[in-house]
Amino acid sequence: MKATICPTVTTDEPAVYKRQIEQTISYAHRIHIDLADGRFTRNRLMEIEDIWWPGGVRADLHVMYQRPFDHMEALLALGPQLIIVHAEAEGDFVAFATAAHRHGIEVGVALLPKTPVDAIKPALDVIDHVLIFSGNLGHFGGHADMGLLGKAQYLKDLNPRVEIGWDGGVNDKNAKLLALGGVDVLNAGGYLHGAVAPSTAYATLRAAIED
Repeated sequence: MKATICPTVTTDEPAVYKRQIEQTISYAHRIHIDLADGRFTRNRLMEIEDIWWPGGVRADLHVMYQRPFDHMEALLALGPQLIIVHAEAEGDFVAFATAAHRHGIEVGVALLPKTPVDAIKPALDVIDHVLIFSGNLGHFGGHADMGLLGKAQYLKDLNPRVEIGWDGGVNDKNAKLLALGGVDVLNAGGYLHGAVAPSTAYATLRAAIED
């Protein structure tokens, strides 16, 4: 499959959230929405009950919570395409995956830089997406540690069907390297929202991976 550029929405302010959503859906059909509880992360982001997106848009939720499964009912009720939780979080992931799949929702696991792929190996059969995290939890502006790219190939060797995402420091200089390294979904935040013309920056990233 070809790599996809997926804009990230990250904020704790409803007005900024609305602006980011409206801006990104003008040029992209898949978005990555960050949620943070202030425990797993240093800061809190938008509350679950305040999350929304327009119909016809694929939404992936990146749930940076210490105990994400305590909020399972509310997350499932939002009806996203994909819910990503962290391997380092607390709770019963397999039970969550079973419930999500029953609702037709895909499940993903995010790995912080120091967390090895082997930490999720026992659950790979029920995981649809693995997010290789190289960012700054709860904020834009992460650094792309290309040394983490080896995780992508290892994951593909273990489970060829799993979708691989990357979060942190995606830009026009590394997008193609990430795609060639096995990343299927490049989540871009700061590069897009910090641009004078985000739609042009998005087109630049797409051209980089398609060149």
